[in-house]
Amino acid sequence: MVIMKNSSILINKNQITSIAIGGFDGMHIAHQTLFSNLTKNGGIVAIESGYANLTPKSFRQEYTKFPVYYYVLDSIKHLTGEQFIKLLKEEFPNIRKIVVGFDFCFGKNRKHCVKDLSKLFGGEVVIIDEVSINKIAVHSRIIREYIKEGDITTANTLLGKKYKIHGRQVKGQGLGSKSFVPTINLEVNDFLLPNEGVYATKTILNNNTYKSITFLGHRVTTDGSYAIETHILDEEITNHTQDIQIKFFKKLRGNQKFDKFEALKEQIDTDIQGVKKYFNKED
Repeated sequence: MVIMKNSSILINKNQITSIAIGGFDGMHIAHQTLFSNLTKNGGIVAIESGYANLTPKSFRQEYTKFPVYYYVLDSIKHLTGEQFIKLLKEEFPNIRKIVVGFDFCFGKNRKHCVKDLSKLFGGEVVIIDEVSINKIAVHSRIIREYIKEGDITTANTLLGKKYKIHGRQVKGQGLGSKSFVPTINLEVNDFLLPNEGVYATKTILNNNTYKSITFLGHRVTTDGSYAIETHILDEEITNHTQDIQIKFFKKLRGNQKFDKFEALKEQIDTDIQGVKKYFNKED
């Protein structure tokens, strides 16, 4: 049985005349190139492999005007190529066009690739060549590596947007507002986290966007536990929603251990000034 999540955009599947097929984790520049080849009544078929952590689950919908339909890979990987195409025609009875990337494969054991798609589908097939920026191939796996290394600038270039995570507020140590600066502490699930350090960010609360500085990593100077803490610049925020979003702009420095709280406080003040200078240049 095929498990399919409904799109968050309410469109009758009978209206869909073209589809793009892929994993689409990240909804990055190369993915957007596929989507630009869809018809007005296009749709996106996202294959859920369980590895999506740039735009996990239904977060992909935020980055496209087309409805996104989700298929769980484990529930369709037994299908032959013919059975897979038959399924798509049953789900979207009026599709006339399929758009895929150059490396798309389908059917049991990935037996079929793009050269077989036209023959099995019978309609128009558009195959998008590999997209590169600054001689770097744009693939989700490559973007993940840049994020894990903390190279947010390159990751954002390949994404075509700022990398963003969603989380919910949790109770922190209580040291921030007393000894350092007030922070919002987050618990983040499903999203890939940048490597440990301090970042220039923007934090979104209640649909309002604030310049911020965010720390991710083990609090090696205090209790040693892993934390995600964001400080809103020049604002006192007391009322936030459960959905807190953080956009990453630039890494300032890696995680460091300080022998004294005073040294940590001085570094935090320096970091805040660094973020303010960064955003002043951006503005």
